[in-house]
Amino acid sequence: NGLNALHLASKEGHAEVVRELIERGAKPNTATKKGNTALHIASLAGQFEVVKLLLEAGAENGFTPLYMAAQENHLEVVRLLLANGANPGLTTDDGFTPLAVALQQGHDRVVALLLESDSRGKICLPALHIASKKDDIKAANLLLNSDVNVDHQSANNITPLHVASKWGNQGVAERLITAGAELDCRTRDGLTPLHCAARSGHDTVVQLLLSAGAHISAKTRSGLNSLHMAAQGDHVDTARLLLQHGAHLTIQQLTF
Repeated sequence: NGLNALHLASKEGHAEVVRELIERGAKPNTATKKGNTALHIASLAGQFEVVKLLLEAGAENGFTPLYMAAQENHLEVVRLLLANGANPGLTTDDGFTPLAVALQQGHDRVVALLLESDSRGKICLPALHIASKKDDIKAANLLLNSDVNVDHQSANNITPLHVASKWGNQGVAERLITAGAELDCRTRDGLTPLHCAARSGHDTVVQLLLSAGAHISAKTRSGLNSLHMAAQGDHVDTARLLLQHGAHLTIQQLTF
């Protein structure tokens, strides 16, 4: 697997052994077959003193050590890596930042530290989408108070309000609306948050969106409105609610 003595000592937190190995010529940036260096391994294990030694020895402080430390809730290691130039704005191939993974794991103190370190407001995404899916109002408040764009669009132009609506998360949906989220923002397929809530049968969110002023007759690119979405999902109560608010029964224009 390519593990050497420095890797093993770093994992176990044997700082004096790490120091001795480096003094005797061990190279801190040598990687295992999986591409992990001693700094990666020490960061994942939360070995603060070892991380400090490796950084002093010139270990490359790229994206992966910070991501690993954030994922495992190693607060002081995260702080040390940031102080030594780790970039919190880089992402994994699937778009996750260290902040996003810390938020997903519920590591609130790491989340707060990463937010404090963000001077340009670029590390928060897709964290707000994750908070919206989890109905995590506390995390959403942290992010929104850090001036994250409430209407940021991820893949397919999906906003946090789309996510909260799809999952029926009324608490976060209400917080997003209070923060000024666009009610009728559209995905690439033309879906609004109301379409998402109606298709999933989330009546409380449907009511919330309508009360806030969402356009009940908005159509997708295929010409479907929220009532059609409720019908697709076989959500009778949702359809009844939409009809009570004046939803149209007919489709004027439908394309496939």
